[in-house]
Amino acid sequence: MSNVSLIINGANYEVPSNLTVLEAARTVGIDIPTLCFLKDINEVGACRVCVVEVEGARALQASCVLPVRDGMVVNTNTGRVRNARKNTVELLLANHNRECTTCVRSKNCELQSVSEELGIRDIRFEGAKREPKFDDASYSIVRDSSKCILCGRCVSACKNVQGIGILDFLNRGFETTVGPAFEMSMNDAPCIYCGQCMVVCPVGALTEKSGIDRVWNVLEDKSKHVIVQSAPAVRAALGEEFGYEIGTNVTGKLATALRKLGFAKVFDTNWAADVTIMEEGTELLGRLKNGGKLPMITSCSPGWVRYIEFNYPDLLDHLSSCKSPQNMFGALAKSYYADKHGIDAKDIVVVSVMPCTSKKSEIERPELSVNGLQDVDISITTRELARMIKEARLEFDKLEEGTFDAFMGDYSGAGVIFGATGGVMEAALRTVADVLTGQDLENVDYTAVRGIEGIKEATVNVAGTDIKIAVAHNTTNAGILLDKIRAGEADYHFIEIMACPGGCVNGGGQPIQPASVRNVIDIRAERAKALYSEDASKAVRKSHKNPEIKKLYDEYLGEPNSHRAHELLHTHYYAREQYPIKK
Repeated sequence: MSNVSLIINGANYEVPSNLTVLEAARTVGIDIPTLCFLKDINEVGACRVCVVEVEGARALQASCVLPVRDGMVVNTNTGRVRNARKNTVELLLANHNRECTTCVRSKNCELQSVSEELGIRDIRFEGAKREPKFDDASYSIVRDSSKCILCGRCVSACKNVQGIGILDFLNRGFETTVGPAFEMSMNDAPCIYCGQCMVVCPVGALTEKSGIDRVWNVLEDKSKHVIVQSAPAVRAALGEEFGYEIGTNVTGKLATALRKLGFAKVFDTNWAADVTIMEEGTELLGRLKNGGKLPMITSCSPGWVRYIEFNYPDLLDHLSSCKSPQNMFGALAKSYYADKHGIDAKDIVVVSVMPCTSKKSEIERPELSVNGLQDVDISITTRELARMIKEARLEFDKLEEGTFDAFMGDYSGAGVIFGATGGVMEAALRTVADVLTGQDLENVDYTAVRGIEGIKEATVNVAGTDIKIAVAHNTTNAGILLDKIRAGEADYHFIEIMACPGGCVNGGGQPIQPASVRNVIDIRAERAKALYSEDASKAVRKSHKNPEIKKLYDEYLGEPNSHRAHELLHTHYYAREQYPIKK
């Protein structure tokens, strides 16, 4: 790659010729503010906050889309530039709901930050405002157009990353808004509730539907036995809400915080992930031996399940019939746990802490219930848990390192890695390989399925049997694999699909990092490292070797895929137009 020479703020620099002015400035330590820019996702130069003055150009230039060239002279901090940026941001604020103290994104709002950095103290522009639209009809996502700044980041994430495109710019001029076609509700649009629009939104225009008040209420209800489960990816991100570096594992403090909030029992969804491997692995072996529908595809990610229901209903019989770990845990909590502890299942409230906003809608599906009781009662995100910890005035960094309750809390390393793309596949292979060989294999690291490549393919030879596998994350890549299956071009045996880029570690309910961080750090990879590190440290790294899982099957389920296991842990899916939506 050749270099070019240019002058930025009076100093000479040499930078790679493929950079934009924004990238070049940041490379040499000069920051330029942005709002709409999101590297590789939304590079449109729409907000004009990143403008710079270029010698020879009549107008100010948007640095995020302006290529560097040899001999270019750029000024990023002239009076003209500062005034233009201030005018732009003031105009945005003039039409913005500025009730910042009650906004869920207060102190983590990019508009708020850039306003402070630009020294804006007064809004000089007053006039008409767009009529706000508030949509909280879905179980997962709340859309508030009064806070939208029309940056387009959510539109690009939905369309260019997820390949769904239910969000777009509506109307024209001053009346422009962002939302689903025909101003329909997010509840009525073919949304998968992955929440990727939320994690890229710079303000509070898109947020999760809060379950915090419901959790506080049940915790104070003395007639209820309230237990909590926490998903694998939560431990890899929760610390970010309290100033920890991205990718810090806070498993011990997470367990302690949940206990101090008042839950009767604190469990780990990793345990249920181990159960999922027992059921899913056995289902795969059954399909391989008995000529079942192949490739079999994982069903852990509710956003992915909604995607196939909406877009590829003819391929639904490829899905595993397994419930997700969240719902397996809930079903067993209200049966196995209830029986062992002599508690009426009707008095048990199961709360889940998830990295996922689609989980909020998943728990409301009528087929995810047993004997008239929903598997899980309330699902909150990692962000919501952080808010509860702050409300309870717990000093997170000073909490002792605690542990999860046993019985439904002990887990293997295989359960931990469920939170990263490729983790479910690797966990399944560890068990399937042992079953096929009849041995306790020492090599449990299937690195071919790790990493953030969009689609990973491999052939694993186990006991003389070639198992062809594929792993995809984000629904654009899911669509590529499904098109191959539909065309008869896929000869895989087993496919793992996660709806979110990077898997659950980058779920829509995880802590939101500003574009300035997302543009330079691969959050997916850093958080995944925390999970693989914990996996490597575990004495037991295979789901079927977990003593608590053995006990579950010996004492209660009998064997994987048994009649009782199917009643509690398996389900079915619908073509979405046939889906009995719960109102």
